Amino acid sequence: MASISEACPRPPCDKPEPRLRRASAVPSANRPCLGARTTLPLPPESRRTYSSGVIVVPAPRAHSEPALASSIIEALIIDRQPLFLAALGSLLEGPPLNAHVVTASRSDVGLDLARSRRVGVIFCELRAEPLTGVELVKAIAQDEHRIPVVLLGDDGDESQLAAALATNVAGAFTKSAALDEFLVGVSAIVAGHRAIGAGLMGRLLERVVSPYTLDSRRTPSQLSPTELEILAMIGQAQSISHIAATRGISHKTVRNHLAKIYRKLQLHGKTEAMLWAARMGLTGT
Repeated sequence: MASISEACPRPPCDKPEPRLRRASAVPSANRPCLGARTTLPLPPESRRTYSSGVIVVPAPRAHSEPALASSIIEALIIDRQPLFLAALGSLLEGPPLNAHVVTASRSDVGLDLARSRRVGVIFCELRAEPLTGVELVKAIAQDEHRIPVVLLGDDGDESQLAAALATNVAGAFTKSAALDEFLVGVSAIVAGHRAIGAGLMGRLLERVVSPYTLDSRRTPSQLSPTELEILAMIGQAQSISHIAATRGISHKTVRNHLAKIYRKLQLHGKTEAMLWAARMGLTGT
């Protein structure tokens, strides 16, 4: 399957190329070698509404702030490679995003652009300079208008991308991600959710599972009944406001419970908590 950064060469034909003929002389059913793929951009199938590869972490409806506020969104791409900038820009300008794209090769310039323009979403390489992608995410998180940031890494950067999910990053993918997976993830991100590429799930699960296998004390039994119930609700992608209303407690009390859960289980945020709850069978699925 084609990826974000690869070209799409024409597959070899089993038969030699025929001499040129008039179109009417060769019925379409008998024309050889019709399996060539197209080049970027490659939109997803019109009837496909999801990808089996991308993982979407739903945002609470009341607290989501969709970046897609109008028919045209402005997307900022920060990357040191001009060819990748052009390829990703071409992809984002097509459906389903149909974005207006601006680019920057330096992250400090990109940060200035993001703050001076009404940028809807940022795509930044993990190893950006002089600010890394993670540092850019933290800088954007301090602004009043929090722009969703998608981090893109090379093959081999999976561990760093998985670790970055503990920040406010809106999405994380490797540059070799499949196009349909990436586009579905981007659509979820501009709708206010978080998306994680399939290539990162193994590393993310390692961060959740490895400490559990090394430390037998890291079990649900060390949580109080209230903490177990709240963790189960987090595993079902329920929002803090919904949990507070259901249990008749304040938002602050829910966050305090979550802080204790993260500390006891050595988790690094809500995404890891959701995965851990599912692994322990707390979500009922």
